[in-house]
Amino acid sequence: MRFAGNYLRRVPQLFLGLILYGVSMAFMVESNLGLTSWDVFHQGVSKTTGISFGTVVILAGIPILLLWIPLRQRPGFGTVANLIVVGVAVDATLAVLAPGGSLAMRITYLVTGILLNGVATGLYLGSRFGPGPRDGLMTGIVGRFPRLSIRLVRTGIELTVLGIGVLLGGTVGLGTIAYALAIGPLAQVFIPVFTVRAAEPPLVPEPAH
Repeated sequence: MRFAGNYLRRVPQLFLGLILYGVSMAFMVESNLGLTSWDVFHQGVSKTTGISFGTVVILAGIPILLLWIPLRQRPGFGTVANLIVVGVAVDATLAVLAPGGSLAMRITYLVTGILLNGVATGLYLGSRFGPGPRDGLMTGIVGRFPRLSIRLVRTGIELTVLGIGVLLGGTVGLGTIAYALAIGPLAQVFIPVFTVRAAEPPLVPEPAH
């Protein structure tokens, strides 16, 4: 089956990945053990500027997309879908997900959220419809500098935005550190697993063995 016509797999995989991405974020929110690195950054900017959290999330995507230009990264259908589906999935999940009560339940929520986020990243990026603004930084850097691993690049980005967010007053918890350290290795594992193969080069290089 030709790559361009392989929509029966790619489209459902894209939306499954984006929905799971939103679900994973809701689990981390309800764990109340810390925001993701990017959300610490968004919260810090919101506190500094007085702009609402949601508006910061939207506005931050604009300069991030501009960073794609020197990386020769192009937005796709998945980039646009990312901006819409993830937010809807977060709200829908938060509406039905019970808040974490005991510490054991909160830790379970946290671990579930981080693992689901890694799987979701592999699914939606592997559909090859284009990454979201923030994940596009990772794939763009790896594409331009193939000697760098997904794990190294993703972890470096997460720690950088986390540091800026902390300086701006964002809230950090156990979940923040756990996510920042775990998402790079998880992406390294799941992106090659779920990438739709084609005659053209894969989305990101396979990890070296």
